[in-house]
Amino acid sequence: MTTLTVVMIGGLVLVVSLLVIRLSADGPSVPAEITLPEGTVAQAVTFGTGWVAVVTTDNRILILDPETSALRQEIEIK
Repeated sequence: MTTLTVVMIGGLVLVVSLLVIRLSADGPSVPAEITLPEGTVAQAVTFGTGWVAVVTTDNRILILDPETSALRQEIEIK
């Protein structure tokens, strides 16, 4: 019984430590502020490494630079 308890506690410690290591890995950074083109209203936002995608209420997807908010690409949703 003692061996089973030790193995279960060890397994729990292993799982928690792996989760901490995995979740603390470098991922996309979230910019502090994004400036959208005038008259644009954001409906959804997603972040990637080196880009930010904003879905607008007028059925467009804007791909922006996360540091400068410069428009890289615009995709119209039909």
